Formats: sequence, structure tokens, C-alpha cells
Amino acid sequence: MKVVFLGPPGAGKGTQAAIISKAAGIPTISTGMILRDAMAQGTVLGKEAEGYVKKGELVPDDVIIGIVKERLIQPDCEKGYILDGFPRTVAQAQALDDMLPDALDTAFSFEVADSEIMARLTGRRECGACGAIYHIKNGPSAKGSACEKCDGELIQRADDKEETIRNRMDVYHRQTEPIKDYYKQRGKLVCVDASGEPERLAKELLKRLGL
Repeated sequence: MKVVFLGPPGAGKGTQAAIISKAAGIPTISTGMILRDAMAQGTVLGKEAEGYVKKGELVPDDVIIGIVKERLIQPDCEKGYILDGFPRTVAQAQALDDMLPDALDTAFSFEVADSEIMARLTGRRECGACGAIYHIKNGPSAKGSACEKCDGELIQRADDKEETIRNRMDVYHRQTEPIKDYYKQRGKLVCVDASGEPERLAKELLKRLGL
């Protein structure tokens, strides 16, 4: 079972990946995780990536692709894996197919209206002390603006500000959404309704994957 979860920020990819990963006994792999592992292990590509990271520069596609390949051929990926946040561009998807032709079985596209994404992310609040996450509508703290766990102040993260979210959505629509057509042409795209409660989507994904 080799799948990728595609979708805008706030679509619930991480939440669903954790559920599917546990049910199937396969790892969830994100670009950030791959980079950290490669740099920690000191692989050739990891050292190359570290040079860019330390300079605050974007890691080039060819380095990212190489690191992804290193990760996907590890023993814990033999039964399959879930890719979350990669590939981000058509160029990355093409390069991945060139390096590992059987890298993916299915690409799940999480379909959510921009308005719902905006409501999800702008309503999110995080405890500045312990990091607990709340939502002003869908999961508010019983203590109002204070954390239920430690009484810390609940804050809105900078990347949850409306302007920042609009920019992230714009990048997704311009750079990442075209991947859907790429996988559709290859018969690997499956679109799922990711609006509403995450429990409903989890049941659908588990059923589609035979879990």
C-alpha cells in the first residue's frame, strides 16, 4: 500500500495519515521528517541538504528526490507507506516516478472548500506554554482563552493568520493542485470529500483501502 495524501493546508491530511498508518502498520513520511532523518544520519544527501537548511535556503528538488528515494527503500517501507506533503509539484511527481516507477499506488486528493479551510485554520488556537491545540468553534477550551491543561494563554500562531493562509492557499492552487491532473492521467487519482467531521473521512479511507 503506497499512497500519497494531497490537499491544501488544513485539509486534515496529517490526522488521517496517523489513523491509516496505525491501522495498516506502515509509516507516514513527510518531507520535513525525511530531511531531519537524512541530516541526523549524516547521509551524503543529508549533508548536502543541511548546507541549504543552515543558510535558510530551499533544498533543491533533486536533493529532496534523492533523500525521498533513500527513505522509501528502507526496511520499514516494505509493506508500504503514506507520503504527506510530498510531492509538492508536478516536477517532483515526475522525478519520483522516474526514480521509483512503483513508488505510488494511489493519490488521494482531499477536497475541501477554501472557505472551510479558512475557518478551520483561523479558528485554531495553541497554548503558548504546553502546545495543546484548540479551536474556537469546533473544540474550544472550557476555560475560554486559557488552556484546560496548564492554564497557559491560548494564542493564534502566525501561520494561522488570514493573510498567511491566503498566501499558502495560493501557493497550493498554483504549484501543488496541478499534480491532481498528473495522477488522474495515470489512473491513480481518488478524490475524497474532506469536509465535515474527520471520523467520517477516516471510515471512508479505511474502507477504500480495505482496512
